[in-house]
Amino acid sequence: MNEKNALAKDINIKELLATLKKRVWVILVIIALSTIAGIVYSSLTVPTPVYETTAKIILGEEADMNTLQVIIKDRIILEKVVEKLALNQDPESLANQINVLRLDESQVVSISVVDPSPERASKIANTVAAVFKDEVPKIMNFDQVNILSSAEIQSKPINGDVNGNRTIIIAFIFGIVAGIGFAFFLDSLDETIKSEKDVEAFLNLPVIGKISKMNKKNTKQHYFDSISSGGEWSVKRQT
Repeated sequence: MNEKNALAKDINIKELLATLKKRVWVILVIIALSTIAGIVYSSLTVPTPVYETTAKIILGEEADMNTLQVIIKDRIILEKVVEKLALNQDPESLANQINVLRLDESQVVSISVVDPSPERASKIANTVAAVFKDEVPKIMNFDQVNILSSAEIQSKPINGDVNGNRTIIIAFIFGIVAGIGFAFFLDSLDETIKSEKDVEAFLNLPVIGKISKMNKKNTKQHYFDSISSGGEWSVKRQT
């Protein structure tokens, strides 16, 4: 019984593999279409990555914190930043990328910058801090400004995984599953007789014999020649 089950299982696996081999073009087409759809969807819906970095300055105890925080984003500071970095934008748009915050009622102020380029974000934050340190004594006669920490280049965007690879991988896997499923669906619609089981099921009769398929080796090795008496046939080896 176990041998029969193993044989039946082996036959089923072979039939499944034969079906996949027969419909491989269908599977490949569906995989390709699904993957292309994933790439197009990612390019249309995945947002541009945005990076944030922060430089910190420390102000003296006599500092007017509110006034100094306003000056950091003022046009007089940002114009010099735009000039130094040769940025292709005006001070107003640059101000929208900058967030100035006093940390926990301390004398420390953070200058955070967001930008699609992590390198540019770091340069802007550090340049704003440096320009502010140089210019604020001329504006308020206040020179108690020191750089506490410089902004570093961040490798991860603040808006998460935006490279779209996950979507493309999911589309690729979906294409494999859908392709295999569709291949078996097409095979189920194919009513041509392909095996002894199909013959038995169609005729409701047992198969008692079959004719082997002739191949090139057999046709080259033997040939048939009729003889004149009794309608008999003889087989001669080809020389």
